[in-house]
Amino acid sequence: YARGALEPVEEPVVPQVNEAGPMGRAGVFGALAVRQPVGVVTCITSYNNPWANPAGKIAPALAMGNTVVVKPAPQDPLSVYRMTEALEAAGVPAGVVNVVTGSGPEAGEAAVDAPDVDMVSFTGSTAVGRRIGEVCGRAMKRQLMELGGKGAAVVLDDADLDSAAAGIGTTFSFYSGQICTAPTRVLVQRGVHDALLGRLAAYADRLTVGDPTDRGTVVGPVISAAHRDRIESYVELGRKEGARIVTGGERPSGRGFERGFHVAPTLLADCTNDMRVVREEIFGPVVVVVPFDDEEEGIALANDSDYGLIDYVWSSDVARAFRIARRLRAGGVGVNTVGRNMEAPFGGFKKSGVGRDVGSYALHAYSELQAIVWPG
Repeated sequence: YARGALEPVEEPVVPQVNEAGPMGRAGVFGALAVRQPVGVVTCITSYNNPWANPAGKIAPALAMGNTVVVKPAPQDPLSVYRMTEALEAAGVPAGVVNVVTGSGPEAGEAAVDAPDVDMVSFTGSTAVGRRIGEVCGRAMKRQLMELGGKGAAVVLDDADLDSAAAGIGTTFSFYSGQICTAPTRVLVQRGVHDALLGRLAAYADRLTVGDPTDRGTVVGPVISAAHRDRIESYVELGRKEGARIVTGGERPSGRGFERGFHVAPTLLADCTNDMRVVREEIFGPVVVVVPFDDEEEGIALANDSDYGLIDYVWSSDVARAFRIARRLRAGGVGVNTVGRNMEAPFGGFKKSGVGRDVGSYALHAYSELQAIVWPG
């Protein structure tokens, strides 16, 4: 057809063909896709997992031939020091893994903005991740961002409620709720709302809060007094917004609580999706519960969030759960579990991050893909 014409050309043009074929002697090409190191990678890690988080960045970065600058969280850098000592003892050459520390923003900014840095891998808040992304964007530096979360747990009326309560209840105790993957936003179908609420309250009430060095303690303190105050301010905000405190909501007191920054496991009911306690990441042992009527409303509520790291679905109908999972705007979805497969990709949609890591996906994240092509 002639360009712009509605009818075929009466005499189509016949291409000229030389002896080597229509594309010349290079008509057939071989190609090889190879992984190349990015270069120098700055890894900025979080306080809530001071060993596994740096290890999950350093190991794949080194495996792909990069050198690393590690900036640990100022609250707990000692694990990274021990890790780098172990790497040195194992024979990693000097200058391959470097540690930069500092309690203010200057150290982190320098580690991101330095002209020799080719990539930044960051785990932390969405607000800080946005600032890092702006700096990286100016120099077109590669990024891997694992940011905040407000995981929705969609509990349907045919769910195993004991299983759902056990999974959701880990929010109260795992890292004292200081974890971005936690199912902190419970969306429960109205027919089983009261039954699930009762199970969650009973679960929270059974947990022992106290000194983490005591074997009987299940919920230890949060990272700092400032963070404890932040969590408590959110609980009070929820009360003012109209949420009902089912359990918790008060600072543990008495003997044994003189040291440490303790927050009681807290369950908030009568919540709506427009409340700040439902929309914003609290990063503590606080679970909010929002009822819904039908499947479509549950999916809509789950997706009505700035975050999209990991969501969860509980249903005894696995086909139904998988169908809903495919419609959730999250980087991962747990079906009847809060467990993780450590070969599966990890990362978020929306403001929960950029890129994927874990397993082979981490090797891709810390490398550039290069094509080498040659004539056949």
